[in-house]
Amino acid sequence: MNLFQKAIDMSRIYRKNSKIEAIILAGSVSKNLQDEFSDIELHILWSSAPTDDDRQEPINEVNGTILSYHPYEEKEWSEAFLDQDGIKFEISSFLSVTVEYFISEVVEGYETDVDKQCIAASIDDGISLFGEEKINTLKDRVATYPICLSNQMILENLSLGSRWNNRMALLKRQDWLMLYDVICGVQKNLFGILFGLNHMYVSHPVYKWMQYNIEQMQIKPDNLYDRMTNILIGDPKTALYQLEILINDVIVLIKKHHPDLDITEHKRNLDM
Repeated sequence: MNLFQKAIDMSRIYRKNSKIEAIILAGSVSKNLQDEFSDIELHILWSSAPTDDDRQEPINEVNGTILSYHPYEEKEWSEAFLDQDGIKFEISSFLSVTVEYFISEVVEGYETDVDKQCIAASIDDGISLFGEEKINTLKDRVATYPICLSNQMILENLSLGSRWNNRMALLKRQDWLMLYDVICGVQKNLFGILFGLNHMYVSHPVYKWMQYNIEQMQIKPDNLYDRMTNILIGDPKTALYQLEILINDVIVLIKKHHPDLDITEHKRNLDM
């Protein structure tokens, strides 16, 4: 099944509604990473709030089966459905002014909130299916990644939290759930730093597409994907040791590429 063509076909149904200003293909299909488990993510930008009829009419037109349907929450309407061929669609609807506000928060206010950055990322690397002029205007706004945002991503993610300092106790106690929660959390922090170093907007709240994102990075420790993988699936004692080395390697990159950024206090709190 050609998911990209499916997305185009579905966008043609949505664009019949005159309140829709733009449609963006996001997610794995937009990155050409789709597989047999993938769904289709569409971001719909509206000039005014969609009604239930506005949201449900396209689903009815393809004899769709609604899987989830959420009211307006966190400045978003969202629903998921299967079309007549069993293809899953994830729809996220926003007012255009909301997307513009989120972009301002990120590129002018240096907002590190991952949900807002995900919107910026979907604009930056998403594919326009409708409203190209509108989308290109938004793309221009996110085209330059601010150095101040890079600094904020580094500083906020370099704070690994107090539980990291208790890692050896967790290992000795064999408190595996808590230990691996710490390990995964630190790896996400390192990813946040590397996204900042590489001037990349965070594209998923839990850093999905790890291998793909690492391939896009110009600034990164050597063999990063293999090292991240081995930390997760290897011996836990060795994993902690390797993670400590990886943290130090990332700090070296920070010093090299942001020599004026003061991370003295952050290093002191790392307990390594």
